[in-house]
Amino acid sequence: MIIEKRRLAVLVGLLAAILLTGPAPAAADDHDDDEPPPEPPRVELVLDVSGSMRAADIGGRTRIAVAQQAFNEVVDALPDETQLGIRVLGATYPGKDKKVGCRDTQQIVPVGPVDRNQAKAAVATLRPTGFTPVGLALREAAKDLGTGATTRRIVLITDGEDTCAPPDPCEVARELAAQGTKLVVDTLGLAPDEKVRRQLLCIATATGGTYTAAQSAEELTGRIKQLVDRARDTYTRTPTTVGGAAGCADAPLLAPGVYTDRERFSEHRWYRVPVRADQELRASVSISLDRPLRPDHAVLLRATAPDGRELVRGSDAGSGRTDVLSAGLRWSATGDDGDDDADDDTGAGTEVSATPDADRPTTVCLVVSNAFAPAAGTRTEPGMPVELTIDVVDASPTPDGPDLGRGWVLLLLLTVAGLLTGLLAGVLTRWWVATWGEK
Repeated sequence: MIIEKRRLAVLVGLLAAILLTGPAPAAADDHDDDEPPPEPPRVELVLDVSGSMRAADIGGRTRIAVAQQAFNEVVDALPDETQLGIRVLGATYPGKDKKVGCRDTQQIVPVGPVDRNQAKAAVATLRPTGFTPVGLALREAAKDLGTGATTRRIVLITDGEDTCAPPDPCEVARELAAQGTKLVVDTLGLAPDEKVRRQLLCIATATGGTYTAAQSAEELTGRIKQLVDRARDTYTRTPTTVGGAAGCADAPLLAPGVYTDRERFSEHRWYRVPVRADQELRASVSISLDRPLRPDHAVLLRATAPDGRELVRGSDAGSGRTDVLSAGLRWSATGDDGDDDADDDTGAGTEVSATPDADRPTTVCLVVSNAFAPAAGTRTEPGMPVELTIDVVDASPTPDGPDLGRGWVLLLLLTVAGLLTGLLAGVLTRWWVATWGEK
């Protein structure tokens, strides 16, 4: 009984501490009313329903049953703003006429706001049937998604290589990429076959997508959800392809925007950004973990002066997704002269120039580094997919008074709050025991 009363006293103390520290600061609204609303993310799932999907080799279940379960879970978890379509291949023609079977692809759910019941009902009726016209299905899926200012994504799930070429699916992927249709194809392989792996890897690489082998229902469901989430996270701005250099002097000069590149294992890739003295640089990088890695790995983003002095760095940070590693930083040229220490909390670091001219851009070098090591048997080429986001905004003046963003002030406030919590909990506990303990 006394233990229960002490627990109650502690809870009361914690509640009091929360009230003492006050509410969390409100987030700033950066929305520009003059900006047109972004297009919704558009994704099409392309499912192989050819005869080989009858194989019962995934935990004792057929490949098609595992795929159907994954689709149902993905549809249930689909963000409301995502426009989803579903296309199948090899689903309707059971005969042996290859000419007919290789035209067997249909869109069973049009791209648009999803009716979850309709989508799950359409997938539930699928039965493994015919040939595997992957190339044709990709070409038709690109038409289903249409064109626009933002990236479209195709997620291809198959257990076998194309049996109908031409068109060769890898050539179709290159063709779509060359057309500038802003289309990314991610591929998921359900069979541990080397030919299938090479073909799906080729398709993904040609369009800037990723390849993953899924050997269980959990892997397949989780990976599809990740890819749909990625479409939601990145659809508003289409990345521009850029090639980082081996050093700052030869690095490409980048304006604010979103860029995509590829980085080999344990490589450093350099970029340059013009930043005026009255501006603040904000940059982030994400590297997709599209192949097996050794357990210890990290990504590092640094800003340096052209002479090599480090201004600020941002180490890797968890984003809640297992397929991406990210890092970010902020820096402005408004720090004190002669201060050689970068400040990770505020983004202020050393000045690139001792007396910068507000009208003259100053070049800041960005370097993306990784400490990745491939697992045994993992390919090393091409490099890992990199997405670099750069923004340059007006520098924010340093507040005159203390605020919760300062490391020492925040630590002091948390310490005081903890002491008050402990003191209040102790007083309440002693009072409770003294008053009610003997009853």
